[in-house]
Amino acid sequence: MSSMDTAPTKAMIKPIVIMLLAVALLLGGIFGVQRYFGGMFKKNMAAAALVPQTVSTITAATSEWQPFIQSTGTLRAVRGADLSAQASGVVDEIAFDSGNEVAAGKVLLRLKPNDDYAKLQQLQAAADLADQTYKRDQEQFVAQAISRANIDTDVSTLKSARAQVAAQQALIDEKIVKAPFAGRLGIRQVDIGQYLTAGTSVVTLQALDPILVDFYVPQQALAQMKIGQPVSATVDTYAGQTFSGAIEAINSKVDQSSRNVQVRATLHNPDKRLVPGMFANVRIQYGEKNQQITLPQTVVTYNPFGDTVFVVEQGAIDDKAKPHLTVQQRFVKLGATRGDQVAVLSGVKAGETVVSAGQMKLRNGVAVAINNDVVPANSPNPNPPNE
Repeated sequence: MSSMDTAPTKAMIKPIVIMLLAVALLLGGIFGVQRYFGGMFKKNMAAAALVPQTVSTITAATSEWQPFIQSTGTLRAVRGADLSAQASGVVDEIAFDSGNEVAAGKVLLRLKPNDDYAKLQQLQAAADLADQTYKRDQEQFVAQAISRANIDTDVSTLKSARAQVAAQQALIDEKIVKAPFAGRLGIRQVDIGQYLTAGTSVVTLQALDPILVDFYVPQQALAQMKIGQPVSATVDTYAGQTFSGAIEAINSKVDQSSRNVQVRATLHNPDKRLVPGMFANVRIQYGEKNQQITLPQTVVTYNPFGDTVFVVEQGAIDDKAKPHLTVQQRFVKLGATRGDQVAVLSGVKAGETVVSAGQMKLRNGVAVAINNDVVPANSPNPNPPNE
């Protein structure tokens, strides 16, 4: 190989070596910086782990627990109807005021009779004449002055005359609206002089004591339901007041679309404050009372893989002879809920301290400091605040 070929080769190697050295220095710098910041991050995380996280806590306690089924329903009257006249006519008399309490049979409204009573008198006179004729012919028949056929004709005529009287009386009664049962009237819908067609609503009548509540429960709850079982109901209108009653009927079939079954209960309503159409919360108690460990529902972290809580435990003793407080995450099995509370079937024992707020910043073994200035709601029967 000639000297002229060797010189260019050496000239090409030198830049390549320089480039490789530069790349090595650059990569070394990058890895060094990453290692430095990684170490600083681990150091800061380790330091942060030693700083106690402020949380609030609550002590798990046992309380008396009554199993119950909760549902919502609608109130309806035991007897209720929109009253109307069966015939058409002009309103002649209104004998009630809106909201009146009325007895059964009370006359509420009359339509103008026109010549109905005159026709009734005419037909009654014909019936009286037919009756006299029948009695007179009976005497003649005993004396054998007339035949049996005359008597049969008289009987038929008398029955026909009396039937016409009854038909005319029924026509008059159709123009009179009476209360079919005792109850409370609603708001009057008509005025004197107004022409009404047959079936036009005049006023609503509702029997309010007792009153019914219809509600639905899941088919799984049928095993706990029976006729005569006590129930209690509340309505938003009367906050803090409970109305008692009992189950009156359970539907004989389950709704195929919802798999719920309709239940009807009777509620005591002596002061008649409950009215049809109201929305009600219904509670049906069943079984025996028992003791359950309860916690506020906000204490539990709900997850698809399982529900958890953080339990406060005593850690190692520091240089000031004070034990560190740390937390341990535990899976819990939950039972029924009532108000703000949930029953804990397993995972927590009575007397253990459970984190009630600040769970999002915790993990196993983290040190904590307790501040219970603010505690979660923990009432079995919470009531909304009055505004």
